[in-house]
Amino acid sequence: MDNRPIGVFDSGIGGLTVLKEIMEQLPNEDIIYFGDTARIPYGTRSKETVIKYSFQCINFLLSKNIKAIVIACNTASSIALEPAREKFDVPIIGVIEPGAKAAISATKNNKIGVIGTSGTINSEAYQTLIRSMDKSAEVIGVACPLFVQIVEEGWEDTDVAMLAAEKYLMELKEHNIDTLVLGCTHYPILRYTLSKVMGKEVSLVNPAFETAKAVKEMIISNDMLKDSLDKPEYKFYVSDDPEKFRRIGGNFLRREIRSIEKINIENF
Repeated sequence: MDNRPIGVFDSGIGGLTVLKEIMEQLPNEDIIYFGDTARIPYGTRSKETVIKYSFQCINFLLSKNIKAIVIACNTASSIALEPAREKFDVPIIGVIEPGAKAAISATKNNKIGVIGTSGTINSEAYQTLIRSMDKSAEVIGVACPLFVQIVEEGWEDTDVAMLAAEKYLMELKEHNIDTLVLGCTHYPILRYTLSKVMGKEVSLVNPAFETAKAVKEMIISNDMLKDSLDKPEYKFYVSDDPEKFRRIGGNFLRREIRSIEKINIENF
């Protein structure tokens, strides 16, 4: 048993899609969430910068005595997961592998689309991993950089979101994909819009759900479950604009975010 909290980080509020799934699948666990809101988005940064930022986020979470880390950001998972596992002596889970496995299970015609930030798509992390698991899979990646800002502004149910989705997803519709991986943790918040554009026949894969399953399996298999029956504590930290995070994040989680603090991530 291990009563220390689980640490989760993302470039902004998108990682709350992962947090929400972990809260549902591991309802007794304490969780510390860090959103690097001062430096969002990660998707347009260089590889070196993404690794630097990710290491700083991990150092901060380690200062809070966490027992495991979840990189709830596709860009950071695609670029910094392996370097982080080599550097830090703590279990670290990313979002790419769980999403790739789910896509292979979901597709019927072996035509899989992946949408994400420019960093995630250009890294070809999903494309390479899916093809290594199933050599017959045809994988098409499309960068959708505006989606992150749309979600961060709370515009997911607006005409702006619909117009952007219609533009970005046109290529994937032409390829007749039957499975679409939401390769950025912000994107499940746009699920309704994406489904409307792609049509009911296209399965949307949410790596957040699959990642939470992987976290649960890892926690249980390593005998790291919290043994206390106390009500779980959720603490939130951001690098900028805590009130905006409290408002938008609270709406998404459907619960009040009470404990939130702004920190200087450059100190880590």
